[in-house]
Amino acid sequence: MLSIRCKMMVKEELKKLGLHFIVVDLGEVEIMENINQETREQLRIALSNSGLELMDDKKAVLIERIKTTIIEMVHNSDDDEIRVNFSDFLSTKLNHNYTYLSNLFSEVQGTTIEQFIIAHKIERIKELIIYDELNITEIAWKMNYSSVAHLSNQFKKVTGFTPSHFKQLKDKKRGPIEDIGNQ
Repeated sequence: MLSIRCKMMVKEELKKLGLHFIVVDLGEVEIMENINQETREQLRIALSNSGLELMDDKKAVLIERIKTTIIEMVHNSDDDEIRVNFSDFLSTKLNHNYTYLSNLFSEVQGTTIEQFIIAHKIERIKELIIYDELNITEIAWKMNYSSVAHLSNQFKKVTGFTPSHFKQLKDKKRGPIEDIGNQ
């Protein structure tokens, strides 16, 4: 579950089945009742019809929790949250040793947690460049890079473009409405 809309859909399906929940959060649900296999199957079907999945495998659930924690932190956090050490943050938040989390993630996903974080940071940086509210120095600070050069090198390694070139591409994609058809 990656959005408020998903959480609302899950809450609605739980209510339809007469289930009471303590928590419906990104990637997890805590239900007050002990549910039988029939109710679990009804929930699985209802979620599937909504495009969601009921996950029973503890490792798969933990992988989803790692992903949603990273996504929330990179895309929805304030500046102070992203300044913490990711490995410490994940270990504390998920109550597991980071080495275990890292090995499990790599084994199941075929990539490292670090690469997953970098990919999401780069996507967030693209958004910030497109929004054009912050300059590259402010973006580097906001995204907890040690320098603009570090951000630029990582951005180019992932996208093939420098942040400046990416911004120029974005600017070229759209033109003034009055210029459309006059070129």
